[in-house]
Amino acid sequence: MKNNIISTLIGSLLCLSYTVAFANPSAPLQSITSSTDIDQYITKRQVVNQLLTDALIAFQSPSHISQTGFTANIPNNLDFITSRLLQAYKFEPYRTDLLISAANAQIYNGNIDRAITLFTQAQTVASNDIDILSYLAVWHNFKGNNDASIEQMTKLASLNPGRQADIEHIINTVDHVVAIPLKTTTQKTYSGNTAIITLGYALNPDGTMNNILIQRLKKTLTLAKQSPKALIIVTGGMPKNHQTEGKLMADWLIKNGIPQRRIIEDNYARNMVENTLYTSYALARHKIDHATIVSSGSHVRRGQTLFDIASWKIGPRGITFDSVSVTDKPLSKLVIPSDEELLAIYRDALRIYGMWSYRSYPLEHR
Repeated sequence: MKNNIISTLIGSLLCLSYTVAFANPSAPLQSITSSTDIDQYITKRQVVNQLLTDALIAFQSPSHISQTGFTANIPNNLDFITSRLLQAYKFEPYRTDLLISAANAQIYNGNIDRAITLFTQAQTVASNDIDILSYLAVWHNFKGNNDASIEQMTKLASLNPGRQADIEHIINTVDHVVAIPLKTTTQKTYSGNTAIITLGYALNPDGTMNNILIQRLKKTLTLAKQSPKALIIVTGGMPKNHQTEGKLMADWLIKNGIPQRRIIEDNYARNMVENTLYTSYALARHKIDHATIVSSGSHVRRGQTLFDIASWKIGPRGITFDSVSVTDKPLSKLVIPSDEELLAIYRDALRIYGMWSYRSYPLEHR
């Protein structure tokens, strides 16, 4: 019986065009009693672990995206990652986390329709799952499927009114920030403790700053001179050639006349969510009342949305934000955010809120 079960599993894997090295069949099982069910579980666990390890290796692929308005480190083989997660789900069909992770991989891939299909599949297994309801409410809203979004929100309200209110707050925050006209200069003077937050941009392979990042620093320098008491936070911690954005940004500002005491370097953040979280801690420590965010025009709305949500979710409460755009494109062409920009705003807003994209070890919290 044991050999038949293992043969069946091997045959299933061959159908998936996948090869797995199984444990030595002669090795004793580490269990109190030997049974067919235990043998099958251990073998399936080995298969699932290998599939998820493959997904992690693909996730860590050196092929990444770096564009003016989208400076994240995202592997370009998300369909492969999705396929491995779904193969693992075939072996463990109670693991709705695998479906949620696969769906979010497709969010990163820009395939919202497929993501909704996968979230819906997960919902057939876990109909009252609060996170699945939240994802479906948000992404149906993104696609303009208003009736479907309202249906999910109504069910969410019946199960967890607090979560429904939170999701509504996130959607309203995105709508509010997107409706604010982009501007290249500050339009008012703020009193109290103020800060300038300059978001990083991926360094060149040799560890030098991209011209996009230098343009953000030039804008920061202008604002720093206009507000000589403002704290300046430079954020970016993805190293290239032993350099980080935060360190090079600080060095550039100091070289151009800004006192070092005014500058806080964040040399640890690896993505926009971490940029926001680490900077929020600095804002709280220095009791900042208002902060101006500096980034490219096609990126700055995401930054302001995330800071607004972080302030509401984790603090510091009461702080206000505005933003100044560096013109990577004519602002007249950025009045309406692209689908790609809006997708990134919603995706990272959910992550800031605490709904991490990947739920399946070893892809957790990525």
